Amino acid sequence: MIRILLLVLCVWPVASLAEPRVPQSQTEISLSFAPLVREAAPAVVNIYARRVVQTRSPFADDPFFRDFFRDFRSRPRVQNSLGSGVILSSDGIVVSNYHVVGQATDIRVVLNDRREYSARVLLGDEESDLAILQLEGAADMPHLALRDSDTVEVGELVLAIGNPFGVGQTVSSGIVSGLARSGTATGNARGYFIQTDAPINPGNSGGALIDVAGRLIGVNTSILTRSGGSNGIGFAIPSALVAEFVRQAKAGNTRFERPWAGMTGQPVDAALSEGLGLGLPGGVVIVDLHPASPFAAAGLQVGDVILDVDGAPVNTPAEALFRMSVRGIGAEARVRYARDGQEAEAQVAMIAAPDRPDRQDTVLSDRDVLAGLRIARLNPALIAELNLPLSAEGIVVLDLGAFGGRVGLQVGDIVLGVNGVPLEEPRALGPLLRRAAPRVQLQILRGNSRVSLRFRV
Repeated sequence: MIRILLLVLCVWPVASLAEPRVPQSQTEISLSFAPLVREAAPAVVNIYARRVVQTRSPFADDPFFRDFFRDFRSRPRVQNSLGSGVILSSDGIVVSNYHVVGQATDIRVVLNDRREYSARVLLGDEESDLAILQLEGAADMPHLALRDSDTVEVGELVLAIGNPFGVGQTVSSGIVSGLARSGTATGNARGYFIQTDAPINPGNSGGALIDVAGRLIGVNTSILTRSGGSNGIGFAIPSALVAEFVRQAKAGNTRFERPWAGMTGQPVDAALSEGLGLGLPGGVVIVDLHPASPFAAAGLQVGDVILDVDGAPVNTPAEALFRMSVRGIGAEARVRYARDGQEAEAQVAMIAAPDRPDRQDTVLSDRDVLAGLRIARLNPALIAELNLPLSAEGIVVLDLGAFGGRVGLQVGDIVLGVNGVPLEEPRALGPLLRRAAPRVQLQILRGNSRVSLRFRV
């Protein structure tokens, strides 16, 4: 009997480890997201925005019919938009999508407890589709903490919180389906996204994508759909970029300043990888480099393959731009690249596009042909603003004035000459046009095409 008792006592601790633990609370029994939602939901808000737009004649850009409708009176029209936002600080800093609040004349923010606040946009950027707002008179607001989106992994459980179709605050669950998605989101947003299968629908824009600890990992921005509803492919702007937006807004910026790369590149596929002598496809090969580019200053050349930025692999130009935007102007980024099969590293300064040489911004006077036409000398800052090729140079059209559109000019056209006489500087255009009258022929460069515009004055 003693031997048997000893055997039982020896075996019991081992057996007890294999038994399941008895749940200690009702929460553990239910295994729900309720406690998480209870903490996070108050920081997600509904946003109602209103903007006034001017209607235009449908023939305004038609070269034949626009003169017949010259006296068409534009009428103001009110546009209403509905979306979501996330409170990020106790003093009422809110992040949302630019397409929800951009150019709005009136913004109303409604909290989960039905409190309402007016809001103003501190900083917005159409390209990134992000906007930072300030709630008027807000204090002690519920808010979410930001998690570094670079630590997010595919397969993590996430919740999407927003106001789909205006039905009221709604929570949906899913996982992180993919990272580093670029070129797949719709709308104005371009760049780098977190993909999720948590159902996202119209009205969710600007809402929160949170992890199971209640931290914000992304701002829901768009979906891929054929029906208009969720197909399980949604995209969120990573929190790392949101953090940089908040930093710039608190610094007083009214427009987002992103570092200038001064280069163009293309993804390295299998065929290109073999030709470049790389082991595996990946990275971005530099195909054009401006002389003032910070990459050129750091020693990189056309044909080099950028492999990673600050240790994060980049496989598309959009990923490289995202990494630079997260670093911010004034910082440095460590860039690993390959040249002739050998890897190297360089410290690349994050700078704004240089506004040099001087633009010589010029507006033609009322006595000039094409009065009101605004032109300037191209420099890197203008090239970036107008999204022109890095090799572009010369005198560019910035504003058409009252008559530029009628003769066929477009913003971004590069004026090469008048009646065969080259245009050397902006202030020379007025005298050249006067001497050419009454028969004027403008030689311009539009994209990669040379165009001649003939008209009488």
